[in-house]
Amino acid sequence: MEAGPSRKSALTMPAAAQAAIQELKEADIVIGIPSYNNARTIGHVVRAAVAGLQKYFPQYRSVVVNSDGGSKDGTPEAVLGVEAADPRLLLLSTPLSGVHRLSLPYHGVPGKGSAFRMIFQMASELNARVCCVVDSDLRSITPEWIDLLVRPVLHGGFDFVAPYYHRHKYDGTITNSIIYPLTRALYGPRIRQPIGGDFGLSAAMVRRYLQHEDWESDVARFGIDIWMTTTAVAENFQVCQAFLGAKLHDAKDPGADLSAMLQQVLSSVFALTARYSGAWRPRTGSQPCELFGFRYDVGLEPVAVNVERMLDAFAKGFEDLRDVWGIALSQATMRALAGLARAAREPGAADTFHLGDRLWTGLVYEFAAAWRREAVERGHIMRSFTPLYLGRVASWVIETRPMDANAVEERMEQLCLTFEAMKPYLVELWDNPLAPYPGETAITAKETAHAGND
Repeated sequence: MEAGPSRKSALTMPAAAQAAIQELKEADIVIGIPSYNNARTIGHVVRAAVAGLQKYFPQYRSVVVNSDGGSKDGTPEAVLGVEAADPRLLLLSTPLSGVHRLSLPYHGVPGKGSAFRMIFQMASELNARVCCVVDSDLRSITPEWIDLLVRPVLHGGFDFVAPYYHRHKYDGTITNSIIYPLTRALYGPRIRQPIGGDFGLSAAMVRRYLQHEDWESDVARFGIDIWMTTTAVAENFQVCQAFLGAKLHDAKDPGADLSAMLQQVLSSVFALTARYSGAWRPRTGSQPCELFGFRYDVGLEPVAVNVERMLDAFAKGFEDLRDVWGIALSQATMRALAGLARAAREPGAADTFHLGDRLWTGLVYEFAAAWRREAVERGHIMRSFTPLYLGRVASWVIETRPMDANAVEERMEQLCLTFEAMKPYLVELWDNPLAPYPGETAITAKETAHAGND
């Protein structure tokens, strides 16, 4: 656990990063900001990070590292051009040392994971006590975020601080429909935003990440956040959450532009499920995860959704992918989906369509088992999942339209409890990957007849 990064990982660092390490020698806190064409927003993120370090940790040596993936819009220049805010407005004490700002290119597979890799290497080489990473497209970050992500590690003995945000009910649909309930059911801790993007990490946690050999895989693209969270909880590091208020960023319609991200995140989740099967199989139920920060209600920006387009994609997916789904899913699940595909084409479907929790949980678990046994080429399995996800999101949007944020969170709890209650079905499928699927184990005949209604 205490070994440093391997020689292989150290050699991947660009010359500019190595030169910076030689100049800085050491740092107590490293704040990392991965970026790619984020000139419009990254200046605000850097200013918030610098102000947070100056305000809350003035006695520590700190560095802000921008790990950039070859931006063409002037992102590195935006980082280096940020002027320190007026200390009379932001500081509670006089800084004992300045905050260094670096903007460096990374090498490796294009993606956020490679950017994180360089940040972690910098933190390790500088013997940092804490490494904190934040997204570069944030518009709601404040100096307090730095305090909340760093202090539990620096003074509380935690290894991994996950973010806890208030988000619009249609923002983060991959998290809400799959990643949160599945991660919670598998490993236990109720980490609400396991792919949130903003984390605080101990030196031991950083060293452990660098010891892994996943940096040339899909982890380096969209899988890094769930990989970090899963590694922390499955390997029994000390984890907690920090309440950061609202997450305002460049949110997208969940029915558009998320297919590649969904496939790569879900592939990473299933690969980690295989890696850590010894950790999750005996665990039952879930447990609260300690939360730092004062919770308060915040205003949120609405997220536009197009239910009709999602339902059309779901129905068309059943027509085009029926053979693939038939290999991955049980007969009972397929019968329920056939009924839902017909329902999605009916007049008024945008107000009545419903894909229930048990059906949804069962098909997620069946897809996980199909991925494990490679029933079809894994990339094809993952690509075929997108219409199912869109059908579930459409159902969720229809159901939660009249609900406020608190009611939606209560509804999320019901989904999570369904994932937990049906976990034995996943264990059964996982332990018998070559056996025929037990027809009615997950989806009862009554549920099939009602096309997935709970």
